[in-house]
Amino acid sequence: MNQAYLFLIFIINGILVGIIFDIFRILRKSFNTSNIVTSAEDILFWILSALLVMYCIFKFNNGQFRMYIFIGIFLGITIYMLFFSKYIIKVSVKIVTSFKKIFSFIYKIIYYLVSKIYSLIKIVILKPVIAIISYLKNIFLKLKTSQKNVKNSEILENKEGF
Repeated sequence: MNQAYLFLIFIINGILVGIIFDIFRILRKSFNTSNIVTSAEDILFWILSALLVMYCIFKFNNGQFRMYIFIGIFLGITIYMLFFSKYIIKVSVKIVTSFKKIFSFIYKIIYYLVSKIYSLIKIVILKPVIAIISYLKNIFLKLKTSQKNVKNSEILENKEGF
């Protein structure tokens, strides 16, 4: 392949690495992450970037490493970071923040509805069922107590009769 064509491919490759980097930056700005998650994201970034670069080197340059490849990648990252990154991050963070607000609002509505339905079920179904069970339990205990009294009185009658 023509070296100018390959150089352009690796400039695009560098732009893609910049986009991958910004995806992780957007996530960090949009969500609070712990140090462990941040470290995992960093490792994932380097793995994805390495796989992308290696794939393109093998796909377009038959696995041959040339200096213009790395210059093209560096140039692509630089172009992306200077001209596009700031705007993409700003817009993306606003979009993600808007989605977070929408999902938070939907979650609050669903939580409210579920809690009201639970309260209604508790009032309409559970309280009467518990009351019936309690009533039946009291009746059972009274029957059991009265049966014991009957047995005790029978025992006393039998003892007095002998």
